[in-house]
Amino acid sequence: KDYHSHLSPHPRGEKKTPQKNFSPLSHHFLPTLFLVFLMKHCFHISLLPIPELEDSIKRYMAAQKPLLGDSEYRNTEKLAKAFKNGIGKELHRNLIELDKKNFHTSYVTGPWLDRYLSSRDPIVLNFNPFITFKRDPQESYNDQLVRATNLTVSAIKFLNSLRSSILEPDIYYVNPQWSKSKAFKRFLSLLPTSVSWYGAYFAQAYPLDMSQYGHLFNSSRVPKQGKDELFSDHGARHLLVMRNGHFYVFDILDPIGNILHPYEIQAHLINILQDGETVAEYPLGYLTTENRNTWAAVREQLLQAGNEESVYKIDSAIFCLCLDSFRIENSSHLSHCMLHGYGYNRWFDKSFSLIITVDGSAGINFEHSWGDGVAVLRFINEVYADSTKHPAVVPKRTAAVLCSANVEKLQFHLNESIRSAVTVARQKFDKQRHKMTVKPFEFRKFGKQYVIQQRMSPDAIFQLACQVAAYRQFGKTVPTYESCSTAGFKHGRTETIRSATVYTKRCAQAFIIDRKKYSAQELRKLIESCSKYHKFLQMEAALGFQPYSWGNMNRFRIFLVFLGASSNCRSDKSMLHVLLSEQPTGTFEHNSNLIHFTIDL
Repeated sequence: KDYHSHLSPHPRGEKKTPQKNFSPLSHHFLPTLFLVFLMKHCFHISLLPIPELEDSIKRYMAAQKPLLGDSEYRNTEKLAKAFKNGIGKELHRNLIELDKKNFHTSYVTGPWLDRYLSSRDPIVLNFNPFITFKRDPQESYNDQLVRATNLTVSAIKFLNSLRSSILEPDIYYVNPQWSKSKAFKRFLSLLPTSVSWYGAYFAQAYPLDMSQYGHLFNSSRVPKQGKDELFSDHGARHLLVMRNGHFYVFDILDPIGNILHPYEIQAHLINILQDGETVAEYPLGYLTTENRNTWAAVREQLLQAGNEESVYKIDSAIFCLCLDSFRIENSSHLSHCMLHGYGYNRWFDKSFSLIITVDGSAGINFEHSWGDGVAVLRFINEVYADSTKHPAVVPKRTAAVLCSANVEKLQFHLNESIRSAVTVARQKFDKQRHKMTVKPFEFRKFGKQYVIQQRMSPDAIFQLACQVAAYRQFGKTVPTYESCSTAGFKHGRTETIRSATVYTKRCAQAFIIDRKKYSAQELRKLIESCSKYHKFLQMEAALGFQPYSWGNMNRFRIFLVFLGASSNCRSDKSMLHVLLSEQPTGTFEHNSNLIHFTIDL
């Protein structure tokens, strides 16, 4: 049963009666026995495993093979062998001992978070990803005010379901048709506690880690000298709204956690939209685009100037709703808007910002240190489904405009130093965003279903297409990074798939250099080989066994330093200089240019 159904029992329609109960626990909802079983018995998630040193080195060498010449590869082999028989043994033992001491979490958790929070680069354009919503299928619901209200209400319903422990857990089903069936769920719910886990294991239904959801709401990244911090205040009940660089807040939850009536929320948004159209003279949002040490210093000035309460209300807000004052012109403009915008109407430190333009285009920009695309993607999918199937407000009904006292416009005391810092941050940001190039490309000859019918992996085919394109562009195979979720393990983040392989190199050469030498059947066999090997790499990455990534940084960071110490070894440098990088959101990076591919599935 859809978890939203108890909140929005009426189907979509212009005559839908407004809901009167927006709390997550109403009389329409009774948790199923299966859900109770999952929540109580299925979350014995194991820690990320440590692969054998010899196996890791073999995987490392396999990733180097397509990138190096023969002499470079032989030299790397010698260094890898020396490492395995020398300092590598001691480092591996140290890693195992460290893992034993951190039995409460995976060995990569601390270093991973430190790596993110210690980076001093601006988080916009370097770390923060974005995901866009599809447009509402009924165009009249794409009005900015209507869509902002509906998406906001659905987002808060998701929050309440999460905090009320009625949000269905994330489960990976190896055999979805059986594992998701009513018969299977009934079978598991009747098993005794002592054997229930084995029943799920037998059916290959594996619970996934959901620890990242704790930072989805009421959270912000706070700049500090040397290393940032994550801040959360789950007791805060207010929503942050940005409009033309101004900040507004209002309580969207009552003291016991019930959501305000949708038309009351809409009325608050009307008040904000009617509060003038001029951009703030010194938009503080630009400061979140700065170098982190620079921003940390200016933030201290803000606090010392008497802005503690306003800054706290920004940091502790449930999330940030950005109401932009322009329309989206095309798909390229949409990507620019959601990735970085114009800077003044964003607070990039928030755990996530919901961005909505005048024409109803919507998306999420989220700070990356606290989590990855898995939690955000589920949030987006469920919020979109609820807002379109069970909209809280309809276009033809107008909300009564309430007293503006219900909405607080945050005020700031800015001295000359702070104003100067905002101006400098704006100049830097404008310079950087103008360097960003987005070129949309849509391929519509076939999509996911066709590839599946050919018994191949859609992701493998996409990765192969990128490798062929890169080979055509550069005349060689280039280092490539594709991330894979390790949510199957406690506090799992992502692992690396090195999708540039000897198989993709051979296939790219066949298409680009020796096309006439191969028949269509021979080319198909090459493609199938790429698909099979890529699925193998995906499996290894999901199990935490892929080398040379943040996931194994404790061990391989020293390994890389060891390899890089030799002036004759290009392997470490070649792997570090990544030219193609796929993030969970589906974006690819090449140097300073962003290349965004859209496949019709």
